[in-house]
Amino acid sequence: MIIESSVIFFPCRNLQETKAYYAGVLGLPVYKELDTLIWFDCGRGYLAFVQYGPDRPMATGECISFNLSSIPDVDAMYEALRNKPVIGLKNPPAHHPRFPVYSFFLSDPNGYTLEFQKTTD
Repeated sequence: MIIESSVIFFPCRNLQETKAYYAGVLGLPVYKELDTLIWFDCGRGYLAFVQYGPDRPMATGECISFNLSSIPDVDAMYEALRNKPVIGLKNPPAHHPRFPVYSFFLSDPNGYTLEFQKTTD
């Protein structure tokens, strides 16, 4: 048996706002969409969001990392996002002091931390 890809599901409060951010701002292609569910194609797997009702708790403290192929790609992604309506983009890419990654962080409309990175080991 060979695993061909994976999908990770996260709850969200507003599916259309989440779609607008991930597809329109970050540029991830929509793979599949249903009434309360959307999948984004990340190249070797999928990131999906399920719309939760107001009484159901959201996940907290989650970090979604996107792995890029090179340090220049991380820099290019940062430059591409700097003038877009992103949430919480503060610091430019840098080498992490404890982990072998070069990355930068921002947030999404659901409060998840997003990281664009290249591992450096």
